[in-house]
Amino acid sequence: MDTRSQIIEIATNLFQQKGYQGVGISEILKSCNLTKGALYYHFPNGKEELLIACLNTMNEAITKSIKEIFKKHQTTQEAAEAMIEKLVVDFNQKGTITGYTFSSIVSGMDSMSEPVRTACSSLYAEIQKIYSIKLQEDGISTDEANSMSWLMTASIEGAIMLSSTIQSSDPLINITQVLPRLV
Repeated sequence: MDTRSQIIEIATNLFQQKGYQGVGISEILKSCNLTKGALYYHFPNGKEELLIACLNTMNEAITKSIKEIFKKHQTTQEAAEAMIEKLVVDFNQKGTITGYTFSSIVSGMDSMSEPVRTACSSLYAEIQKIYSIKLQEDGISTDEANSMSWLMTASIEGAIMLSSTIQSSDPLINITQVLPRLV
């Protein structure tokens, strides 16, 4: 793994554990065993540029995983159930679902910069597109599929945050039972 990728991986883990605001440059440098100059060589605009790189990397990983799950299943209902069940298993094994959401990183950022907001928006749009396409394959109109994809995204993200907050997979289990009936 090259240095840039290693920095992104380590910083992503730190941001997921502590949030963007909770991680300082010095902690990133120490965890990566880097000098300040080496970090700024790879990310000349500093911590925010690194955050955007982390969000983009997560976007690729999350959407790849969702696409794989949705390709394996005939209907949106089956795919949504399988995806949420995967989240429940991950949560029960690890006590967290850090690799499947980025909301823990950016929560608490009262005013995100435009580049960070754009990176976040891009991930949500990509996830909603996957859901919408599958819903349309199920015979749902484009407009309704787009609306339902918002509901799916909000429900799953909300359940992930609730599960993390109360340290229980119950919210994910509950939406496993309810969300598929809505789609």
